[in-house]
Amino acid sequence: MKRIGSIVFNRVFMVALAIILQFSWLFLTLYDFSIRFTFVEITLRILAFFLVLAVINNWTNPYYKLVWTFIILAFPVLGIALYAVFGRSELTKKTHRRMDAVHREVSACLKTDHRAIGELTAADPGVAQQSKYIHSWAQYPLFRNSRTKYYPSGEAMFADMLGAMERAEQFIFLEYFIIEDGEMLQAILDVLSRKVKEGVLVRLIYDDVGSIKTLPKHFEKRLAELGIACAAFNPFRPILSIILNNRDHRKILVVDGQVGFTGGINIADEYINRKERFGYWKDAGVEVKGEAVWSLTTMFLEMWNYINQSSEDYLKYLPEIYHKKDNPKDGYVQPYSDTPLDHENVGENIYLNIINHAKRYVYIFTPYLIVDNEMTVALQNAAKCGVDVRIVTPEIPDKKLIFLLTQSYYEQLIQNGVKIYQYLPGFIHAKCFVCDDKVATVGTINLDYRSLYLHFECGVFMYGSQAVMQLKQDALHTMAVSREMTLEFCRGRNILIRALQCVLRLFSPLM
Repeated sequence: MKRIGSIVFNRVFMVALAIILQFSWLFLTLYDFSIRFTFVEITLRILAFFLVLAVINNWTNPYYKLVWTFIILAFPVLGIALYAVFGRSELTKKTHRRMDAVHREVSACLKTDHRAIGELTAADPGVAQQSKYIHSWAQYPLFRNSRTKYYPSGEAMFADMLGAMERAEQFIFLEYFIIEDGEMLQAILDVLSRKVKEGVLVRLIYDDVGSIKTLPKHFEKRLAELGIACAAFNPFRPILSIILNNRDHRKILVVDGQVGFTGGINIADEYINRKERFGYWKDAGVEVKGEAVWSLTTMFLEMWNYINQSSEDYLKYLPEIYHKKDNPKDGYVQPYSDTPLDHENVGENIYLNIINHAKRYVYIFTPYLIVDNEMTVALQNAAKCGVDVRIVTPEIPDKKLIFLLTQSYYEQLIQNGVKIYQYLPGFIHAKCFVCDDKVATVGTINLDYRSLYLHFECGVFMYGSQAVMQLKQDALHTMAVSREMTLEFCRGRNILIRALQCVLRLFSPLM
């Protein structure tokens, strides 16, 4: 009885119940009116027709348009109700204005290193084009006075994260999608509480939707008592709102503006294998030192000031190392972020550019393989041209329906020369691309619709950095402990599973 009470009265259940009741009321009202009054039914069908026209003329993914067209025309009442709540993939105008104002302030603090651009253009014009795309559309510059380090697991990166925070003298910024109580969080809070007493500024951002089931009780109050400033992105309220589609999926740690970390690792024990959920949890991350950390710092500050509706002197967080000539040099580094505020899918286009420029190989880590037509064609064309295209997905899934959906894409890709592996030890949560021993990106961006189109994301694009070859070696090792998938596996699935996969494919942009 006590367990039932804890489920019924917890925050997730209450909010979810409120939203379900609101949606049910909206749907049943429309349905009842359509049954009782012929003119209402005709009106709804006309509205559905014009709604489909609006969907078709949206600047969005064609596959996304196809799904909504089918739902709205096949089930007008349900389709209109669903689209009213979940159809829009972008933020409200008010949200746009707020974030645009902060973005303009941040953009003014990002300098262009024309010398770095010139050097990269001379070294590799094709890669320089990709870098210019990131600069033009994500507005984050290229850096040459920086150093990177790749981490093949969450536990490996966590040790260095703690060490960096222990050495903090000015500020520590943390931004994470998921925060859960456990050894990892406690170790971080132990360090942060000591640093606050030493006068270090500590700020933390978490995504309220991402952490809704995991956040410790009275978390913000507890942080306030420790002297840690805290802000929640997109608070989850019991009202129907399209903004629930947009989440802060980024994972960023910045210390003193001199060292930064990003990748797939959230603050929860499974990410560092202190708790087993789906076998061994393989994640990946990257450490950045030197000038390129400034981009990670500004990403955090932009989100912080958007949430808090505030403004400040950003340049006070720019360390002196930025102005020195003896900064560490390790190839070219370009952190970037992606936002649902615009119609530019920066994360996906960076992936596509890497695939389309590949000459010898592209190795990919992704927990979810839910790809649109553009990505499918790019992967297949690269393989058809003789590029060694390999993708590693999990053997043990975290979400079974999403895993079935992921596997539904195997047959077409394998048939066209793409090699797909499932990571036998467990679940792979890493989001990485490495290409031709020279280019790589490590970040938070999954190969699924939500990550590519709806979420705030980030990554680090690298050319000639030591992290590139470190990632390649990890990819080869990972594939050695994975099983290669075959056409026989795909075609031998139970007919019911294949039928379910067909249905899941139809609704994939909504999952």
